[in-house]
Amino acid sequence: MRDGEFQAEERLADLFQPDVLVPAQFFDRIRRRSEHEGERRLMVAVLEDAIDVYRKRCTAHDRRGRELFEEAEAWIESTDRRWLFSFENICDVLGIDADYLRRGLREWKARYGARGRVLVFRPPADQHPLRKVSGD
Repeated sequence: MRDGEFQAEERLADLFQPDVLVPAQFFDRIRRRSEHEGERRLMVAVLEDAIDVYRKRCTAHDRRGRELFEEAEAWIESTDRRWLFSFENICDVLGIDADYLRRGLREWKARYGARGRVLVFRPPADQHPLRKVSGD
């Protein structure tokens, strides 16, 4: 075996060596993750609620429905990062591309909002996705 091949194998073997953590390091990482889990769940709930209001109230004709929609739309369209629970900050924490999500919501509004009703996709009973997988 040549020296170059031997060195390459050593370097490759080093890649697959396990990282060594002492118990304190391991539990510290778990503790840090769980400390922020509640905040992440709250951020997900805030984002889900805003998108839900945006989609359901997009076609509202009553004053309260329009106000809710406009509030959700203003929050989503805002690029202000000064508030911890701003749209931009929540998307960053959750690993979501804020501009991509905004574009998708704008396209959805242009497509379905103009029709004056919200459409919900329901596949025909014989084409239900779970039926295809199970073979029934």
